[in-house]
Amino acid sequence: MSKDIRIKRGLSLKLEGEAEKELIEAPRSKTYAIKPPDFHTVVPKMVVKEGAKLLAGDEIFFSKYTGEVRFTSPVSGTLKEIKRGAKRRILEIIIEADPEDTYKDFGKMDASASGPEKVRARILESGCGAFINQRPYDIIADPKDSPKAIFVSAVSTAPLAPDAGFVLKDKVAAFQEGINALRKLTDGKVHLCVDESSAKVLKDIKGVELHHVSGPHPAGNVGVQIHKIDPLNSGERVWTVAAEDLTIIGNVFLTGKYIADRTVAVTGSEAKNRKYYKSKIGGNVTDLIGEQTDAVRIISGNVLTGQKLSNHQYIGFFDNEVTLIPEGNKYRMFGWLPFTYNNIHSNSRTSLSWLFPNRKYKPTTNLNGEERALVVTGEMEEVMPMDIFPMQLIKACLAGDIEKMENLGIYEVAPEDFALVEYVNTSKIEIQEVIRLGLDLMITEVG
Repeated sequence: MSKDIRIKRGLSLKLEGEAEKELIEAPRSKTYAIKPPDFHTVVPKMVVKEGAKLLAGDEIFFSKYTGEVRFTSPVSGTLKEIKRGAKRRILEIIIEADPEDTYKDFGKMDASASGPEKVRARILESGCGAFINQRPYDIIADPKDSPKAIFVSAVSTAPLAPDAGFVLKDKVAAFQEGINALRKLTDGKVHLCVDESSAKVLKDIKGVELHHVSGPHPAGNVGVQIHKIDPLNSGERVWTVAAEDLTIIGNVFLTGKYIADRTVAVTGSEAKNRKYYKSKIGGNVTDLIGEQTDAVRIISGNVLTGQKLSNHQYIGFFDNEVTLIPEGNKYRMFGWLPFTYNNIHSNSRTSLSWLFPNRKYKPTTNLNGEERALVVTGEMEEVMPMDIFPMQLIKACLAGDIEKMENLGIYEVAPEDFALVEYVNTSKIEIQEVIRLGLDLMITEVG
């Protein structure tokens, strides 16, 4: 029997450009990329050189400080180039793909009938350890830790987010095997959070504690779900896995292959073919959406937390959405008047959008102002469903006050939990970046 979690505080942004529920085979990219900056705190140590031939599932690099965590190739082909930045930091590892994938064979394994150490070893050697994150700090989990629980979120509440039920409808067997594997990694519970759509698809999943989540964004954030179900205490670890990533883990056990399939939703008001595409991790964005002009912003992810891309760059490792919106590079005459531009959403009623609660909006990247020394009391709390004081925590992070950060709940949050706070914030401070820097300080000083 499921347990209901109803989120009341938050904000669901209704935007133009939702993807049609039609799954299409994406064009195969000539090149794919793994981007080490996608894995926060990971310092890559290469095990292959440029020109090396790779099978899908072959190890490319491992984490310098957590050597058991390996990162493997999503496709078969040739390692074409290692792009480096300042201080020779590796930014991209580009693989020239074969016309068809040839897979490294890890061997089939029944997760339910195997011991915890064998299951753990299989996940790590196949590269699936990259899919398991930990709280606190929102970084890749240390396999030596023993989490008190594992959370899997099949809830999508971010703007124009892919429908989890549609994405998972043909992957239930792999999802179940992934759950069987996760159960071997913890002595606690495996929590599965579903919404109305994913609940229909995953209603028969065994070995989990089921939670039905409803409410506005950020109800779909796994951090909010952890906070409501099993909050973190000092010294505890909780692991999290995204729903589709879990099917990749499951397929490693069912087939013995690292099948790095990714269902990517192309969304946004500027997208021409708004559909779901069956692709691979790290695909070239231009092969998916075509060449875009300078008037269009390409975002890997959603409009609140995604990363800006240019033509011919690569979709992020964890991203299952590409959003196209207009660049905000045009001056709006008399833009400060609330009744002149009714297609602008405002949470503080500075436009007339509050008169049209069901209207869908066409956002741009225009910030409508610069950073300012102004804090409106109570506006952050309206969209923060966790029982923390967001303004005070942000100030503690800016000040680098470790004791206050601990007392105010830094261990429970991730930057994505503050995306809406950043959106409604009158100060226009880059709050997600502030929280990330605060978490990094905690990693350095507390560990």
